[in-house]
Amino acid sequence: MASSALAVTAAGIDFQNPVLLAAGTAAYGRELSSVIRLDALGGLITKAVSVERRHGARSPRVAEFEGGMINAIGLANPGVEEVRAEHLPWLAQNLREARVLVNVVGSRTEEFATVVSMLDDSPAVSGYELNVSCPNVRAGGMEFGADSASLTDVVTRARAATKKPVFVKLSPTLQDIARSAQTAADAGADGISVVNTLPGLLIDIETRKAALGFGTGGVSGPGLLPVGVLATYKVSKAVQLPVIGVGGISKATDIVQYVIAGASLVAVGTAAMQEPRLAEKLVDDLERWCRKHGVGSLTELRGSLAWDA
Repeated sequence: MASSALAVTAAGIDFQNPVLLAAGTAAYGRELSSVIRLDALGGLITKAVSVERRHGARSPRVAEFEGGMINAIGLANPGVEEVRAEHLPWLAQNLREARVLVNVVGSRTEEFATVVSMLDDSPAVSGYELNVSCPNVRAGGMEFGADSASLTDVVTRARAATKKPVFVKLSPTLQDIARSAQTAADAGADGISVVNTLPGLLIDIETRKAALGFGTGGVSGPGLLPVGVLATYKVSKAVQLPVIGVGGISKATDIVQYVIAGASLVAVGTAAMQEPRLAEKLVDDLERWCRKHGVGSLTELRGSLAWDA
């Protein structure tokens, strides 16, 4: 177990350290258990869970470029029934220290609450992360997070379906991410995750076609670091809720940046897919950094940015 310097309590959940595996990169835990010691981490955020099974986007679904990765998975998942029957029991039996947040998606506002209510009796689940970057089929495809009424409805319904903490994951493309965070907080959110991927397009110049089967996709990797750090700073100033900083993390010093900007927790995505044992290494590196710099607790650093602009 990591030192007490790394221990974090966020939204009432005790994490042994702030390092989580980001949604979509750790599947439902079992798939990575042979290559990484999950219980060395603060926790993991599961792959998306929807009411019905989703087959996702056509292949190819992932492409790399010099600055990172672009993907269009299409939120493929086996559906809430299978996750409840097959994956959560495994997590409950095999994880002792790492906490589990379930990433929840939907096409309608009520679907988020349906998933939450169907999974809420599992002892494996510590809380939820609502992916409101999904398109709302009733609002012409507009993201839930981009429409204050839809965002309020999603969070209010999910909040009523559980007593466990609810985090809301926001897109970096929002016109005013701080205002969206405030809307989520007012509706009952217990925490905010920032950021999701950025929309992008890669082209195969030989075929003159998109590199991904879906066409466009979500951009992630090192270039997302300053985007996520800025969003974390804006959100942490706007709401008095714990923030999960996501985007571009590959080194312990990246985590420190997020904490200084106001994050309580961080989630590692693309870099952990490229190097599966990275997250465990980051915990050790972060502990060493704290010792070297005389940091007795990460709470000493949180939100300490000296902003002179």
